[in-house]
Parts: sequence; structure tokens; C-alpha cells
Amino acid sequence: MLKINLVDKEKKLKSGLEIIILDDLNNTKDKKVLKTLNFEAKDECCELLLQSSKIYVGCEANDYDSIAIAVATAIKKFSSTTLKSAKIHLKDTKNLKAVVEGALLADYKFTNYKSEQKKIKKQEFNIVVDEINKKLEDTLNESIIISEAVNKVRDMVNTTPGDFYPEIMAETAKDIAMETELECKILDEKYLEENSMNAMFSVGIASVHESKLIHLAHKPKNAKKKIVLVGKGLTYDSGGLSLKPADFMTTMKSDKSGGCAVLGIAYAVAKLNLPIELHAIVGAVENMIGGNAYKPDDVLTAKNGKTIEVKNTDAEGRLVLADCLCYAQDEIESIDYIFDYATLTGACVVGVGEYTTGIMGNNQKLKQEAVKHALASGEYATSLDFNRFLRKTIKSDVADINNIASTRYGGAITAGIFLDNFIKEENKDKWIHFDIAGPAYVEKAWGYNPFGASGAGVRMTLEFFKNLK
Repeated sequence: MLKINLVDKEKKLKSGLEIIILDDLNNTKDKKVLKTLNFEAKDECCELLLQSSKIYVGCEANDYDSIAIAVATAIKKFSSTTLKSAKIHLKDTKNLKAVVEGALLADYKFTNYKSEQKKIKKQEFNIVVDEINKKLEDTLNESIIISEAVNKVRDMVNTTPGDFYPEIMAETAKDIAMETELECKILDEKYLEENSMNAMFSVGIASVHESKLIHLAHKPKNAKKKIVLVGKGLTYDSGGLSLKPADFMTTMKSDKSGGCAVLGIAYAVAKLNLPIELHAIVGAVENMIGGNAYKPDDVLTAKNGKTIEVKNTDAEGRLVLADCLCYAQDEIESIDYIFDYATLTGACVVGVGEYTTGIMGNNQKLKQEAVKHALASGEYATSLDFNRFLRKTIKSDVADINNIASTRYGGAITAGIFLDNFIKEENKDKWIHFDIAGPAYVEKAWGYNPFGASGAGVRMTLEFFKNLK
């Protein structure tokens, strides 16, 4: 457990490790030793010099991501020691956010399922600045809350499907609401049936765990904007009757990443008391097989009356999101923005890689803003454009639309186009779809992210919110 302190340079600190970020070997007295160790002033290069109590870490640029990765690399090295404290002299305080978040995100560990639990080490990381002021203290507190939110999401996503099913997701949402004084509403399958949410209801019908519709709300006085977040909360996805190959099932606990991100964002918004009215909606469902499972060839009617021909039961997340998007627009008036988050398509991972979020929608300017804030927050994102020809590929001869396209190409975009069918005309330019299938869960450590869940979506969205006018 890492404790972070902001320290005035005049204060005397007990001896401990000093972390030094280098962009040029010529800037250190230990140049000769570092050269002997083949150290280079490049990203993720790191050396611990115990004799001088220093950790040197390379860094190639002065942007958020480079600084955060450098600090993360050093913190990992520090946490591998038995030393109690480390410090860094921060000359450019504009980098405080990157230093704090890089440290706390790198310090994350998920060991819940290890039979032998190691004793949690209490270590301190002191950030030394020329002078402490309120702006720096606010940045520190904000970055701690953002990191807490990301790590909460990581915990939820990493938890196994046997321990985290729709009811548990709903209980987790209640706990978050209680801690942060959010309004909380949990709706069950009876509600889904009575309100014609047949798409979401059908996906979860074969599971022993009842589907839950989760709705958290943050309603401060004098809110600047009213924003709706919708998350895909597939606590496990077997593929349904269109069963996934065995190798593709082993990471499907991560299919709840979109819903978990929405809960994490709501937590941070409440903790930071941001001046926006936020509605966080999650469709918590388990897609399983059984005699009563929904089937390819079924036609489902969504909440807005659209009929959907099921071509593949493994394209289930978009069915859940469809009804949740309809619910949001029916229940909440005068919405300024609608954002949805989902590990929706393998096609997005193929198209833009496993570290990048695909951002889709009808409003080019809004998509560009979302990409800009994602990159500023340290998350990777790119815009994917709809087009009239791909729209034709989800047309059905039997129903209004198919749940998958008639082409294998552009699958991330056709999934986004499918969701567009459930956005009301007046909200078309207010909506963005975030396909986080790539970065949400990666089976190797990268940057300040560990093996497994990364908490994708949280930082980019909070950065967007902070810059609202």
C-alpha cells in the first residue's frame, strides 16, 4: 500500500530512495556507473543503485504518459525492495498529476485468489516541491481519487464470474452509492419484461443469475450539464448457443468492463463533487446456455419497438446496450451527452490494437473532443467513422435489423451503427460509443497497467468532464 505525500523542499526527510527521471545520461554524476550497467535514458529503462540510494529511470518526453510510465517503472522497482520510503524532486509541478497517477496505478496488485497472502508493505512516496500551495494539494487529492476509481474498476473486472454475477454487481453499485451518497435504483427481470426490454431480458434468460438494471445518479445543485453513461455489464459471456471456442472463454470475466467503468466514473464524480448531473446505467447480465436460451433465428423486440433478428447469440452486448440506451432516454429528460462503454467487438482489437479505444458516433466534433481528452488523460483512443455502405450490412429481411452484419469487415463500426438505431433523433449528435475491447483487459503488463484489467474509460471520461464549459 503506497502512501503519497506532498513535501516542501525545506522539510528534512528521513533517508530513503531517491527517484531520478533522466532524459540524458549527461545530466547525472552517476553517468559512468549507469553506462557500465547499459542503462539508457529511454522509456521503461530502470536501475537501482543501492550504494547511492537512487533509482534512475529513463524518459523520452515531457508529456503525461511518458512521465507516468517513468514513475510507474520506478515505483515497481521501489516496491520490490524492503525500503520504507522513496522521494522525487518535482521541478515542473505541471507533471504532478502524471507522477501521482503513475505511482498509484503501478502500485496496484490483485492477489485475492492467491492461497498465500503476502503481508501488505506500507511504503511512502514523497513528492518534493519548491512550495506547497492549494492548487497542488487539489491536484494531489483529485489524482488520488481518480486512481482509486481506476483501481476499483480493476478489482471488479478481475474478480471471477463465480464471485461477481449480476446480483453482486448490483450490491457493489449499492455500496458505491452508500459511500458517495449517490441515488441508487436496482431493477429486476420483472421490470425488464413489463417495460418491453426484451433484448436485454433474452440475453440473460438462460442464466441461474437474474439480470439487473443498475441506475446510479449524482444530482448536485446548479449542475452545468446532464450526462448519461451506459455500460455493458456482461459478468460472464459464454457466447450463448453460438458458443465461444474454449480459448476465447478464459478472459470473459472482463466482458463487464464497460459496466464497471461506468460505476468507477460515478464513484469519482461523486467523490470529486463535479458540477454535473450524472446518470450511470449498467445492464448486468450473464450470457449462458440452456434449454430456455435465446437462439439464432429469434426475433427480439427492443424497448423502442425496433425488431432485431438474432444471427449470433455471441453478439449479445449490443442487445443489452440497446435496451439500456432506450431506458436512459425514456427516463431522463434534457440530456446533454450520452456515452456508452463496452468490450463490444474483437474487430476493434484487430483494427486498432489491444491498447486503444475505438470512439464512434454521429458528431465529428464531439468524437474529436473525446479523443483529445483521452490522449490527455493517458489513455489511447482513435475515431472510427460510420458510413452509408456499412449501414446496409445490418439490414434484415425478417426484422428491422440484424444483430451482426452480413460482412466480416468493419465489425467494430457495424456494431456501433447497430447501437445508433436505439438513439433518438434529438440525441444523435449527443451520443458517443466507446469500444474498449482492446485496453480493458490485456494478458500482460503494459506501462503503468498490470496483467489483466486496466480500468479503461475512467480517466478519459473524467478528463472530458473536467473540461466541460
